[in-house]
Amino acid sequence: MERRYRDRAVFFPDHETLVVADLHLGRDATSDVELRLGEHETVTARFAALCEQFNPEEVVVAGDLLHSFSTLPRGVMETLRELKSTAREAGTRIVVTPGNHDSMLGEVWDGPTHEEYHVGEWVVCHGHTAPDADAAGYVVGHDHPAIEIEGQRRACYLAGSDAYRGAELLMLPAFTGLAPGVAVNRMRARDFQSPLVTDAGTLRPVVRDEDADETFEFPPLGEFRRML
Repeated sequence: MERRYRDRAVFFPDHETLVVADLHLGRDATSDVELRLGEHETVTARFAALCEQFNPEEVVVAGDLLHSFSTLPRGVMETLRELKSTAREAGTRIVVTPGNHDSMLGEVWDGPTHEEYHVGEWVVCHGHTAPDADAAGYVVGHDHPAIEIEGQRRACYLAGSDAYRGAELLMLPAFTGLAPGVAVNRMRARDFQSPLVTDAGTLRPVVRDEDADETFEFPPLGEFRRML
């Protein structure tokens, strides 16, 4: 399925659907840093920019909209209200597929919620548990993939064909900029938390350079490990 990578999100033009994962709203307030880390301003501005660029019919959150398991930190409701307002003004709707952090989702979210959401022949889910549905491809989050090159860590996508149940797999980086990401350079399937990663060696890191407006695809991890 055709896709466009932008700012830790992916857009499927054939279905006018934007997918983001792991917003972890409230991570700012639950950090050990006394000053706010700019979560609200950054997340809402980037979300608005993506809606303006792609004008999607729907935005699917692939899990972990929230960060805290048992409380609603300050600022979460404010951020959610702005995200919903932006979506409404853009003529899009937000759909949430709950993640393992979303135990309090019902307290803050009254919009559409699906454990597994179909986008054409693909399925979007968080990826912390194996999906029930068979699909041509799966879009997940959960592991917060990143890649380290010359000492610098960059958020990355992981893409592979015939990667799970004979289908394609696309793992998104965490949308929140407060997650450092897990370096996948030398990781094998057993090192991933998602059960959908059954052969890490077949997954290709994809890095988006927003400043240069370029997308870089690297060899599959099985080859990439030998190049480092």
